[in-house]
Amino acid sequence: MLATAIHDGHELRPEVAQIMALDEDGRRREEDPYTGMLTTIAQNQLVVYRSRFEVDLNRPREKAVYLAPEDAWGINVWKEPPTDEIITNSLREYDRFYTYVNQICSRMEKEFGRFVVLDIHSYNHRRQGIKAPPADPVENPEVNIGTGTMNRDKWTNLVDMFIHDLRTFNYLGRNIDVRENVKFRGGQLVRYVHENFPESGCAIAIEFKKYFMDEWTGTVDHEQFNNMLQALRSTIPGILRELNAFGSMI
Repeated sequence: MLATAIHDGHELRPEVAQIMALDEDGRRREEDPYTGMLTTIAQNQLVVYRSRFEVDLNRPREKAVYLAPEDAWGINVWKEPPTDEIITNSLREYDRFYTYVNQICSRMEKEFGRFVVLDIHSYNHRRQGIKAPPADPVENPEVNIGTGTMNRDKWTNLVDMFIHDLRTFNYLGRNIDVRENVKFRGGQLVRYVHENFPESGCAIAIEFKKYFMDEWTGTVDHEQFNNMLQALRSTIPGILRELNAFGSMI
């Protein structure tokens, strides 16, 4: 099993930082802070330290560098457009990342036959401002499970078990609102796994609404976060049981 946090990063190459119009707080607000800590649920962890504003690893390669505001939630990212050299170097990082992902997945496939990737993200729900009401919870579940890029029938038991265990966890005396493909259906990373390892790889995109933190100040509620971590960890035994139920491919 592999857990990833590919939008946790905040770092920029110097030449990228020099032309970026977006300030530190604005950039961090659109990144996924603390998701790297959630990857500790798995033995294999992949946390990216580069900001998505340098290169977005969860988008197709041709859209991985934000060039216009419409690529980045209407945000004006650049003081001046990135040069061809900057874009080329950013895409080189993109290619290097996916080469590494392929190596990890190939190794897990060879050793275990089948494997699971938990692609962990978080998302904003107070985009109208710090004092504005949150987005409608009907369309913004606390946890969105993205399965839109997988053969859902093939992985039905495993995904259903994962959702069930997360949904029924005793989270501070209540259950978390966990729903599938409401807000997001999964990005490029899970798509890459399913396209390149169609028989062996089950990649689940997990988007936590930022209810566990103040998305405008970056302040985290440690009690909420720690319980969220425990809820996610509670799904691991069920995932392993379902993987074992498949039997070995090799």
